[in-house]
Amino acid sequence: MGSALLPDLGTQIVIPVCAVIGIVFSSFQWYLVSRVKVSSEHGATSPSSNKNNKNGYGDCLIEEEEGINDHNVVAKCADIQNAISEGATSFLFTEYQYVGIFMIAFAILIFLFLGSVEGFSTSSQPCTYNKEKRCKPALATAIFSTVSFLLGAITSVISGFLGMKIATYANARTTLEARKGVGKAFIVAFRSGAVMGFLLAANGLLVLYIAINLFKLYYGDDWEGLFEAITGYGLGGSSMALFGRVGGGIYTKAADVGADLVGKVERNIPEDDPRNPAVIADNVGDNVGDIAGMGSDLFGSYAESSCAALVVASISSFGIDHDFTAMCYPLLISSMGILVCLITTLFATDFFEIKAVKEIEPALKNQLIISTAIMTVGIAIVTWTCLPSSFTIFNFGTQKVVKNWQLFLCVAVGLWAGLIIGFVTEYYTSNAYSPVQDVADSCRTGAATNVIFGLALGYKSVIIPIFAIAIAIFVSFTFAAMYGIAVAALGMLSTIATGLAIDAYGPISDNAGGIAEMAGMSHRIRERTDALDAAGNTTAAIGKGFAIGSAALVSLALFGAFVSRAGISTVDVLTPQVFIGLIVGAMLPYWFSAMTMKSVGSAALKMVEEVRRQFNTIPGLMEGLAKPDYATCVKISTDASIKEMIPPGALVMLTPLIVGIFFGVETLSGVLAGALVSGVQIAISASNTGGAWDNAKKYIEAGASEHARTLGPKGSEPHKAAVIGDTIGDPLKDTSGPSLNILIKLMAVESLVFAPFFATHGGILFKIF
Repeated sequence: MGSALLPDLGTQIVIPVCAVIGIVFSSFQWYLVSRVKVSSEHGATSPSSNKNNKNGYGDCLIEEEEGINDHNVVAKCADIQNAISEGATSFLFTEYQYVGIFMIAFAILIFLFLGSVEGFSTSSQPCTYNKEKRCKPALATAIFSTVSFLLGAITSVISGFLGMKIATYANARTTLEARKGVGKAFIVAFRSGAVMGFLLAANGLLVLYIAINLFKLYYGDDWEGLFEAITGYGLGGSSMALFGRVGGGIYTKAADVGADLVGKVERNIPEDDPRNPAVIADNVGDNVGDIAGMGSDLFGSYAESSCAALVVASISSFGIDHDFTAMCYPLLISSMGILVCLITTLFATDFFEIKAVKEIEPALKNQLIISTAIMTVGIAIVTWTCLPSSFTIFNFGTQKVVKNWQLFLCVAVGLWAGLIIGFVTEYYTSNAYSPVQDVADSCRTGAATNVIFGLALGYKSVIIPIFAIAIAIFVSFTFAAMYGIAVAALGMLSTIATGLAIDAYGPISDNAGGIAEMAGMSHRIRERTDALDAAGNTTAAIGKGFAIGSAALVSLALFGAFVSRAGISTVDVLTPQVFIGLIVGAMLPYWFSAMTMKSVGSAALKMVEEVRRQFNTIPGLMEGLAKPDYATCVKISTDASIKEMIPPGALVMLTPLIVGIFFGVETLSGVLAGALVSGVQIAISASNTGGAWDNAKKYIEAGASEHARTLGPKGSEPHKAAVIGDTIGDPLKDTSGPSLNILIKLMAVESLVFAPFFATHGGILFKIF
């Protein structure tokens, strides 16, 4: 079998050091962003700033070129930024109060269910996978699973909150830098995204690593029990992400739909016009949905893929032989990922300078390509230094012999499948390619044809990502069974810091454009922020593609771990218990989507009525002589999202418990498989349809090509049809689609955590009959 080159002591040093490097790097990026002052001193640092500095803190401003030099603009930007920040903070505090109650209640449930497996006995028990050995009591698993659940939940909440704070700190700074040029604004927006990406990746790694070491003090050599308890970390992360994604998604889309329908379609005023009462709520929504929700979501994926890999490894030769370095292989991949993403980030901010609008999207795409290429080398280094040349992996009751190069291929196939999914998503959602241009062209004949073309595009965009996921699953399972799939998911998420930086860049640029419009800045600045935003839209779609692809692999790995833990030898689709689970599971994503879509619709209805009321009753509002009542619109979005996020959340959290308790583990395995298969398809098509409609509208508005100019300008009939398509797509791409990947992961990890209880006490109805 041989041993790894890296000693255990080296692993104990490398993982925390890499996490600390990530935190230090993100702090440094934040410091660079903070040098852009939101004050009336030209919106820049002191006059002594280095004029030749590539990041240009002392460059000439557009206002100075045009002879305006208006310090009021900067003051207005600061005011708007404060309003957005306060709105986002107050919403998240309200949301976290409700989520906190759920968190405590669910933690108690975990303790009671897992503790009752052995009747709250404190004596040791035979191990699940090796009956000759003695393991720690079930009560210990209950206590430590509860602790790790709370740790994961708190880390997830903090990740989302910090992301929101960074985004609201950076939005006005991006607007002010846009006065010097599109390159300067890009660097601020991208650096701010990097702060969030590195903080989240490093915090997730560090907390998990510390938890493993603390739990080890009690568990000692019982690694099977230790890593079973650690799965609670993934459950905590994903359960918070569900509420963050659904609540934030409902908030942002209610405001967005209300602002667009009344402002752009009925009143014919520009997007983000300060006369629109819903404009602040719309900009707040970008931060609570696309930033806080997405941060928690990707943290959940990362935590779950790590936990799935660790659980399978603990019952393989790594765990049996107590090889700590090999056991920590998933964490070492993530550590390498932080270092790789750090180098990759410098390509966007320091090595190359963006001088023109057309360079923005290639710069963001290059981030993905560079990080994937360097990470492939990184994975090879980690694999050859941290794994023995040959070892065994648990494979449904047997031990499969695996070579280290096979495991390298498993991780690499996941990493490259992620890149393929990202680029296919970009092809279908970027207005630089024919699919979106065809959707824009269909607006000539009205909104109906736009909707038909958009839906067709979404369905078609599922094909290649599904093949990519299928190939990744086949290759990784063939080489290393369920452990291979878990590390393939981890490979896809290994460049999470870069992925998140690109993803967070989008909403920051969107906010920057809104602030420019509301502050009454030059149309040239708005053109620059629009260019940043259009690139951000596509990269946000790429980020969602990554999240959905990794969710499919993660939930399959968790499903494998659940089946092993629940003691199911085979999942036979022809048995009625499994088949009814399969068909019900396939229905769940539709039920969930119906709930979230209707929630957005009903909240948007209230928003539209309020915006109309203000336009009709506030004298001088359309003329710009009176200020709208922004606070009422913010309150409508907050109240609606808090109220409406509970039923979809309850559906996802309660389904595994009800099915496991009443119908048993076989039916539950069917439910998980069904939800995975149908959920991935709907999630990809919903996200891409919405993204395509949004960029078709932007294609017409920008009028950058001869074809686009024949469809425009703003306010034309094709443009109005495009706005309607964009409005329909909003809940698809920002609420239902992204939330579905949490549904499939969360049900799988919850089933795994409760597997000991379901295996012992589950299937009440089938026992009666």
